[in-house]
Amino acid sequence: MKKIKEFLLNNIVTEIFIVLCTTAIILSDQTAAFLLEQIVVRFFRNGVLVLSLIIPVLAGLGLNFGIVLGAMSAQTAAIAITYWNFEGIGAIFLMMFLSTPISVILGILIGKLFNKTKGQEMITGMILGFFANGVYQFIFMVLVGTVIPVNNPDITISGGVGLINTMQLNETAVGALDDFLTISLDKAFLCGFIIYALIGIGRLVYVKKWGTATSRQKWGRIKWLYLTGTVVYGSMVCYTQINERLKLAMAFVDVPIFTMILVALVALVIQFLVSTKMGQDFRSVGQNMKVAVSAGINVDKTRVIAIVISTVLAAWGQIIYIQNIGNFATYTAHEQVATFAIAALLVGGASIKKATIGQAFLGIILFHILFTVAPMAGANLFGDTQIGEYFRVFVSYGVIALALVLHTVKTVRQKMQQRQNEDAL
Repeated sequence: MKKIKEFLLNNIVTEIFIVLCTTAIILSDQTAAFLLEQIVVRFFRNGVLVLSLIIPVLAGLGLNFGIVLGAMSAQTAAIAITYWNFEGIGAIFLMMFLSTPISVILGILIGKLFNKTKGQEMITGMILGFFANGVYQFIFMVLVGTVIPVNNPDITISGGVGLINTMQLNETAVGALDDFLTISLDKAFLCGFIIYALIGIGRLVYVKKWGTATSRQKWGRIKWLYLTGTVVYGSMVCYTQINERLKLAMAFVDVPIFTMILVALVALVIQFLVSTKMGQDFRSVGQNMKVAVSAGINVDKTRVIAIVISTVLAAWGQIIYIQNIGNFATYTAHEQVATFAIAALLVGGASIKKATIGQAFLGIILFHILFTVAPMAGANLFGDTQIGEYFRVFVSYGVIALALVLHTVKTVRQKMQQRQNEDAL
């Protein structure tokens, strides 16, 4: 009973969102096809941005508001390829190539700043984002056309000084990743189950034939969990095949295979990093920096590496986002990137001390379900769509505030319990 109560308290944010999403879906009265399409599009559009937050959390840096600078790197690259008029999927990869060194340099600078403000990384990242936003706007609003020559009237405002408010990608670059290869959602769901089952069988065979005592012990702990997941997943696949209405709705929703592979690769790389020596260093630094120093870990360098990885992934995530939309607000598109990504991560059950890939994916789904249906639910309930818009903004900031309050309460309780134990001894 105590464990159940603790589980419910630790996941209170996720539970609240499940209730809100369920209520909003019922009130919005939208078709299954529309809802599934929005979930799929938003999941892959925002996947890498949310995943970029995981490594800093593990390294004890909290929720990295500094990913705003990664988004600025991506937009700088997007402006460059628009100016040069690059086309197709090559333009997207060029954006990634150009944004990477910029985001690496910015990541190093952010990491060094965070090392000077240990314990205050989140507020430092937030203020740093405001400062960087001023520099970014000064460059593209004032220096472009004066110090930086830009001879392209299509992207500059009248007079030739400063960029236009909305930057439009080349038509062939819009959705280049998403449209490169697609498959219907029902087929993707079935293929996912087959891959999931094959991975489980492969792991079982490997452990039985070539596994060490440690790997066998580890598999013994998770095999029932994996089996349960297989049964649940298989039941869902069977239900989608039996329910003709749901199957028809899924058949009309396209899954971007190439984008899905990119998101999956980022998730796998993060999972791989966590299992390496570097990942162990991240966790050691995140748990206790003094102990990490005693163990011979270069704490400052480890923290910088974590921020660099996060900033680069944020840049790539923003590029995926931009190519999906096809345009972006030149001066403001990056401002809410950190807020929405952090809110999504927290909705999935993460905290400023712990975050997993599963929590990131669950958070994206729940957060963007509510973002999709809240305006329509507001219109049906109150006769005013704008109420739903206000609710979305309120929720994104409210989730962050609630998570921070809960973390503070939990920390205080742990300290009180520790003192009581020490007094008892």
